[in-house]
Amino acid sequence: MPVGAPYTCPVTAPTPPAVRPLTIGPHEVWPPVVLAPMAGITNVGFRRLCREQGGGIYVCEMITTVALVERNPKTLRMIAFGEEEKPRSLQLYGTDPEITAAAARIVVEKDLADHIDLNFGCPVPKVTRRGGGSALPWRRRLFARLVKAAVDAASPAGVPVTVKMRKGIDDDHLTYVEAGLAAQDAGVAAVALHGRTAAQRYSGTADWDAIANLKQALDVPVLGNGDIWEGDDALRMVAHTGVDGVVVGRGCLGRPWLFADLEAAFDGRPERKLPTLGEVAATMRRHAELLVEQFTAGARNPARGERDGCTDFRKHVAWYLKGFPVGSELRRSLAMIESLAQLDDLLGKLDPAEPFPVAALGQPRGRTNSPGKVHLPDGWLASRDDDTVPEGAELDDSGG
Repeated sequence: MPVGAPYTCPVTAPTPPAVRPLTIGPHEVWPPVVLAPMAGITNVGFRRLCREQGGGIYVCEMITTVALVERNPKTLRMIAFGEEEKPRSLQLYGTDPEITAAAARIVVEKDLADHIDLNFGCPVPKVTRRGGGSALPWRRRLFARLVKAAVDAASPAGVPVTVKMRKGIDDDHLTYVEAGLAAQDAGVAAVALHGRTAAQRYSGTADWDAIANLKQALDVPVLGNGDIWEGDDALRMVAHTGVDGVVVGRGCLGRPWLFADLEAAFDGRPERKLPTLGEVAATMRRHAELLVEQFTAGARNPARGERDGCTDFRKHVAWYLKGFPVGSELRRSLAMIESLAQLDDLLGKLDPAEPFPVAALGQPRGRTNSPGKVHLPDGWLASRDDDTVPEGAELDDSGG
């Protein structure tokens, strides 16, 4: 359900750089855009909503390797794709090369996905204090072993493996170029870099110069991640860094039509979406409907499925209404819905003619926390060549 009619943005768009379709193993993708996996966000309903706006690769929520190997029921339910999703993209989080290889073999043998991405970018303390996520590339031998284990398990079946990472632990412990080269040597199909350190979390400005450095160092495709708030930001990133594609995370929260803008930008078309509040309301209704459909599928109690789908939608309300003059009471009521009928009633109270708040364009969305100390296991920084699997770093809870 595309949002509104094409609208030419009053801001002059940059000239699109020469960009080819993104190639990930046997998969060719246009536009060269990847939706980053986000916990509790990028489920099958949200991905379908985004795909209705524009093309790209849409990654499901992060799956932990140990939960997949142990056939955790919640994890298995999360690995769900729509018929239109090609390629099916799945991100794995793991710290043990053997368990990661076993998980990759399951993906291949059960035909669960067409593409595997490995998560080395998570900066949250519960992950880094155990040596996982963005802390793990510091242990370069363990990192190389883990990536190679996944590639060796998946690639012979034609399932490409990619890596997503950050610049490093902090500015004194940068790893991104060395890790990118190690991943390339292990046989990955592409490397994505979020231009922040783990210490930055989601604060400050993404370092596009670092992304450019990585692009110059590698032969495999490189994807840039960080501060893609508008379609034209993607063009600027490609022009600045030379990357082969972009990864979009927080920028699409409450704005799935960003993927229409990204497609138009890469196609060289000037139109951008500035939906009225009425059009945003229609998109909110579509989003909730898709979530209800997702949670109702296979449920014994359809009423429970509708309630769960509406509950899952609540977190999106503030993002959709960001910048619009909507009263606090109506916002609060929308964030407490339990049924589609209740949602319809509340959306009917919005002013459909209210124009899009252009002041919100280019502004950060979602998490914007402060930088902080990275929690690491004792002695983690002492040796870069210790390839011992960190104790207790495997997570059994998929999604993040």
